[in-house]
Amino acid sequence: MLWFKALHLIFMVTWFAGLFYLPRLFVYHAMSNDKISTDRFKVMEKKLFYGITTPGGIFTIIFGYCLLIANGIDSYNNQLWFWLKMVLILILVLYHIYCFFLLQDFKYDKNKHTHIWYRWFNEIPVLILVGIILLAVIKPF
Repeated sequence: MLWFKALHLIFMVTWFAGLFYLPRLFVYHAMSNDKISTDRFKVMEKKLFYGITTPGGIFTIIFGYCLLIANGIDSYNNQLWFWLKMVLILILVLYHIYCFFLLQDFKYDKNKHTHIWYRWFNEIPVLILVGIILLAVIKPF
């Protein structure tokens, strides 16, 4: 079980690193206006999304599920902190999926947002991370 926990945490850090950095690349991409820069950002965003962020998210969820199975799923049924954590994880997955659509907009030069919008968008995973960590460590309620 400790291996599952360690791997869950390692991939969680990887996932969040990608979710912190990808929107930051979107900020710079939205500010760029020359072909060399935009092409470079497209490559960086694609490699980050498919090579680090998405595998990190997938393995975080896999090893989190392994922890659930190892600990006994029934032990979490009546724990509000756990269900709130699951809601935050669902929001994080939806955020990740939305990043995919933003990535596609940049890929086809159809970005609809300003760099300021991306700066605010970049803060969402920070809030989710704080919530998840507080719920998992403190286990309120």
